[in-house]
Parts: sequence; structure tokens; C-alpha cells
Amino acid sequence: MAFAKIALGSGREITQPDCIRALVVEFICTYLFVFAGVGTAMATDKLDADSTVALFAVAMAHALVVAVMISAGFRISGGHINPAVSLGLTLGGHISIFRSMLYWVDQLLASATACYTLKYVTGGLTTPIHSLGSGVGYFQGVLMEVVLTFSLLFTVYATIVDPKKGSLDGLGPTLTGFVVGANILAGGPFSGASMNPARSFGPALVSWDWTDHWVYWVGPLIGGGLAGFMFENFFIIRSHVPLSREEEDF
Repeated sequence: MAFAKIALGSGREITQPDCIRALVVEFICTYLFVFAGVGTAMATDKLDADSTVALFAVAMAHALVVAVMISAGFRISGGHINPAVSLGLTLGGHISIFRSMLYWVDQLLASATACYTLKYVTGGLTTPIHSLGSGVGYFQGVLMEVVLTFSLLFTVYATIVDPKKGSLDGLGPTLTGFVVGANILAGGPFSGASMNPARSFGPALVSWDWTDHWVYWVGPLIGGGLAGFMFENFFIIRSHVPLSREEEDF
């Protein structure tokens, strides 16, 4: 078993046309993801939806938009839309540390821009933040986010990254959307089921409410990084089969 080589990268990447295109597409996909996800949460608040109905609506909206945005950005940026995904793929040796950092900045800016747009178009409605549910402690919240994000990255690797995904080939974005929706249904009432520091960052910034915010960095980054490192180094058997161009981009 050979461990994946983690590439440092260099500042020259930012001047390369493929990197510039990737950053533009990653910004657009993350913006649209956050706009739909946070917008749905704001809509359910405005409509005074029952909590169960609201949870289901938010879960379905995230499931759909995640599947579509990964598909839309896959061949250019990889459609990460999530710093935890970028970290998981970095620890698996799929993108350089430098490009991952560029993606992080891109994703955070996109999330903030989407939330400022939502605040404007809704007439100043509050953008709801992720925070821990009643009776949920910090450690419980972090652990919930670790598990949920681990399942997200495990799915990404199994259905998109693994060169031997077989009959699942092409279904990866849809299946990833499914696991995001399922995780929101399972974890939403407890930790908020963020699984994505960028998704949590925009609403916190625009509302200027940082309650429990660190949980949505620590948990997802641990879960995503652990899943990426583990799957790449223990479950993928490449047998010297080169990755396709699309898989290299991801």
C-alpha cells in the first residue's frame, strides 16, 4: 500500500488559465448552492412552516442543489463547493495545498456574496445561522459534524473519485446530493448538519452572529480530512491504472 502524495503546489498556479477558470466556476457553483440552501431556510421561516416540513424542505433543497452544482462544476473545478471536500481531496493527493487554499477563499467569498444578495432581495430578512440544538453540547455537536462530513466525503470518494466505481460511474453527484439530504434530516435538529464551513460562514457573517461557529469548522474539517485520507490510502486499489482527465480534475 502506497500512501497518497500530498502536493504543496506553488503561487504560479494562480496565473494558469485552468486555475483561473476553476476559481470562477467554483465561485459560481458555491454561490448558487448557498443561495438555494440558505434561501430555502429563509423561505420556510417567512412562511412559518411546521418544523418537520421546514426540515424536509431544507434537506431536499440541499440534496438537489448539491447534486446539480457538483455536476455543473465537475469538469472545470471539480465542483467542490465546500472547504471540507477540498481538504479531503488534498489529503488524498488530488489537488495541491495551494489550490485548496485558493478554493477555500473562493468558497467563503461566494457564500458571503450569496447571503448578502439574499438579504437584499428579501428586504432585509435575517439569514439563519447554523447553531447547536437545545441540549446539544459542543463535543456532541463537533462529533455529529465529524460523522456527517465523513459520510459525505466517503460518498464522494466511493462514487466519484475511485477509478473502480463501476456501475456507479456518472451517478456520483446525485448520490452525494442524496447523502447530504439524508444527513440534514438526521442531524439538522441537533447540530444543524452543516458539513460545510463555507455554508455556515456566509450566514454568520451577514447576520454577524458567530454563536457556535467554530463547531462548523472543526467538525467538518476533521471529518472530511479523515475520510479523504482513509479512503485514498486504504480502500482505493489503483493497480497502476491511470486516472482519467475528469478524475484528475476532481
